Amino acid sequence: MAGEGSGKREIEFGWFLPTAGDGRYVGVAPERPATLEYLTEVAQTAEQAGFEFVLIPTGGPCLDAWVVGSAVMSRTTTLRPLVAVRPGLTAPVLSARMGAALDQLSGGRAMINVVTGSSVQDLEELGDPLAHSHDERYERADEYLDVMKRAWANGDKPQASEFAEASGTDGQGAAVAAPEPFRGKHYAFERASGSPRTVQNPHPPFYLGGSSEGAKRVAIRHADTFLMWGEPHAWIEEQIAEIEALRQAYEQETGKPRDLRYGLRAQVLVRDTEEEAWTAAREIISKVSPEAIERAEKEFAATDATNQRRQNELRELSKAEQFVVGPNLWTGLSVVRSGGAILIVGTADQVSQRLIEYAELGVSTFILSGYPHLEEAEIFGREALPLFKQKWANIQKEVVR
Repeated sequence: MAGEGSGKREIEFGWFLPTAGDGRYVGVAPERPATLEYLTEVAQTAEQAGFEFVLIPTGGPCLDAWVVGSAVMSRTTTLRPLVAVRPGLTAPVLSARMGAALDQLSGGRAMINVVTGSSVQDLEELGDPLAHSHDERYERADEYLDVMKRAWANGDKPQASEFAEASGTDGQGAAVAAPEPFRGKHYAFERASGSPRTVQNPHPPFYLGGSSEGAKRVAIRHADTFLMWGEPHAWIEEQIAEIEALRQAYEQETGKPRDLRYGLRAQVLVRDTEEEAWTAAREIISKVSPEAIERAEKEFAATDATNQRRQNELRELSKAEQFVVGPNLWTGLSVVRSGGAILIVGTADQVSQRLIEYAELGVSTFILSGYPHLEEAEIFGREALPLFKQKWANIQKEVVR
């Protein structure tokens, strides 16, 4: 939780489902299509490897996150689906009802990833009227999440169904106050809207990412975990310090304590020797054409997302160093891959140690991936995850002494 640094904290690990296809290389057509069979195999492998949840991406060529999440939860036992809501693109009460259904049918495993942006092109294709209004999208998201939480809270109120009418009383006959309507800039409900109850109380956890101040303010109000794309440790430390200052100001303004966890999205590549790992890392982009790199640069330059601009800056700063930005940290994937493209490269000991260093800065959630996702999930779970857990347990023992 916020402000705990390397104090007593549980660390959670998630993996990534490649719903646009998978393979050994980026910047080329995927070798493995995103079939139900393959995504199920990746999910089950991640579960067996020790990952607690899977991030299911959204936008562009990705299969729909909710459909994939429903399929995955029916074929796993403990693995939790982290699915995306897109404020403004679906109605907030509808998203709340979908989230409640996923939570009920999965036995309380649903997790919600709040995606306010994606690429401008993707938002245009989806007909978002705020495709070019970055800050206003976060204003809308703020209201959207308020409405979702109100709908879930109204799950405790009597709901009319084909079996019974809403009576205005609870199951014991006691009167229940009618929920107040909602009126905002982007959403207004004269009649309060409800949702089926969620298994998790008060509702499935919200994950929200973004590097702009607007994103951070929405995260402080609503998120359980604030997500950051992989960056050098010093950059992550600065980001956490910035949001901590905003969180503390929020607590002073409202008089309400506000806990917030921090998450990191990154790629990992583990091999027996560091030399093998670096060779394998550079192989991932070995088939990228100059034309693909040029197209990617133009698309990345057109972004209005602060976190993507930070990734662009990091890539440009590291070009002269062959994209190395620190011990075992490489930005080479970002020549064609958007999002959290930093790759942690090395032996199991080296990769686990870099993750420990992020954890000591305050990161409590890691969302990892690798190419191809099936094999890399198994390798990381077998080689690096046990080492990380052992190292972190030793640190925790020192904390409680």
